[in-house]
Amino acid sequence: MSSDDLENYETEAELALYREYRDVVGLFQYVVETERRFYLANKVDLQVRASGGDVYFEVSMTDAWVWDVYRSARLVKKVRVVTFKDVNIEELAHDDDPTIPDIRQLRGR
Repeated sequence: MSSDDLENYETEAELALYREYRDVVGLFQYVVETERRFYLANKVDLQVRASGGDVYFEVSMTDAWVWDVYRSARLVKKVRVVTFKDVNIEELAHDDDPTIPDIRQLRGR
């Protein structure tokens, strides 16, 4: 396999992953970012833990989708992440949510 073949394979795999993300994002309530992975999940529980003088985070997710191009099964029933790094959790706004204005409406102002 040449380096061009490998690059084309990786490009196609990343494009397929993005398309899958686009297709499933509407099924989830939360986006969770850690230093190693990006997740979509329907239930998220964040616990701040202390051990000695260190603080770490324990994140539990249910019904999750994992952004990982090399993973064959990206839908996961339960995920538990333990990290000393930052964790970002955002609730997704869906098109049917009247409290969040549509960006197209904001641009028209």
